[in-house]
Amino acid sequence: MVQRVIATDAALELIVLLRERHGPVMFHQSGGCCDGSSPMCYPDGDLLLGNQDVLLGEIGDSPFYMHKNQFDYWKHTQIIIDVVDGRGGMFSLEGVEGKRFLSRSRAFNKEELVELN
Repeated sequence: MVQRVIATDAALELIVLLRERHGPVMFHQSGGCCDGSSPMCYPDGDLLLGNQDVLLGEIGDSPFYMHKNQFDYWKHTQIIIDVVDGRGGMFSLEGVEGKRFLSRSRAFNKEELVELN
């Protein structure tokens, strides 16, 4: 089964840590405002979602959303959530850990696109 969003082992380990410290978490791919275009991690329910937010899937048992307008540009790619050292978005939970989530991507092949549609 093709997944629109996946996470590296390092990202999954950080999600486990964040869940232990904060309880259930959720992700939203930032659209480029204050925090650039980074995956943002919040306590589950702290970010109010709108009817234009698209659920792409789950990483580490945590939902991952993106605004529909942004999804229209990314729908042909698989988003791979990774983690690197450094400070990320000021509102994202991982910042105090000295880490930041990072979005990488790869284009779906023809067979994967057929499966997704």
